[in-house]
Amino acid sequence: MISVIKSPQSLAALLKNGKSKNLPLVMGVLNVTPDSFSDGGQFFDPARAIAHAEQMVAEGADIIDVGAESTRPYGNPETVATSDEVLRLTPVLGAVSALGVPISIDSLKSSVAAWALDQGASIMNDVWGLQGDPEMASLAAKRGVPIIVMHNRDKADASIDIVADVMAFFARSLEIASLAGIARDQIVLDPGIGFGKTPEQSITCIGQLSAFKKFGLPLLLGASRKRFIASVSPSEPSERIGGSLAAHLFGAENGAAIVRVHDVHETVQALRVNAAIRGTT
Repeated sequence: MISVIKSPQSLAALLKNGKSKNLPLVMGVLNVTPDSFSDGGQFFDPARAIAHAEQMVAEGADIIDVGAESTRPYGNPETVATSDEVLRLTPVLGAVSALGVPISIDSLKSSVAAWALDQGASIMNDVWGLQGDPEMASLAAKRGVPIIVMHNRDKADASIDIVADVMAFFARSLEIASLAGIARDQIVLDPGIGFGKTPEQSITCIGQLSAFKKFGLPLLLGASRKRFIASVSPSEPSERIGGSLAAHLFGAENGAAIVRVHDVHETVQALRVNAAIRGTT
């Protein structure tokens, strides 16, 4: 039974509040998929998914990011039909939307994103940064909702300058957004850690996160449980909390306005303690 129902703050208000506290927002990941790399379908059951969302909100999540199709950052994603994606979301989205925090819909499909917005989602999260589904930009403009624009590539190429590639991708995405009529203050940029990148390139993107501040837009960092951690310290996804925290603390110090995480309690604690320590210097 959901007992806490309140109107969620807008993303703009949350970002302003987070900035005043010198803390990034924490976006909790909710995968209602059977094949996620990070949790292996642990929350495919709707009741478990809703309970997990409630737990993440109780632990301090500012946003819940709901996805029903695994984007599999390391390749070989399984395409999910629109009807199946909606079927997975239907028993979950309404209940999660009632928890009183903004819900972002993580989908490749504008049709699914539109449906989710009708069900209570208030943020779009596009892992192809407006360069996949051609209707995504017009949907965001029409609905007037924030959109997370993530860098992606069909496959990794170790020979390229990954920071330059991300910069060029963002520039193109912002051009698409402008032509569609998306207000610039509705855009969040995500360098796409793990997507179309070697582990070394993912580390480079984190290390040079501040370079992406040149666009003057909020940055999202989603390093949670990603494979680059295992390239430094061999581990399975569930064993990468330490590496995730290290990346997100670095991100907090270098421009991340939002961190997208699986382990909300640990992340919130680490960010708060880090902010308290910095406040004494």
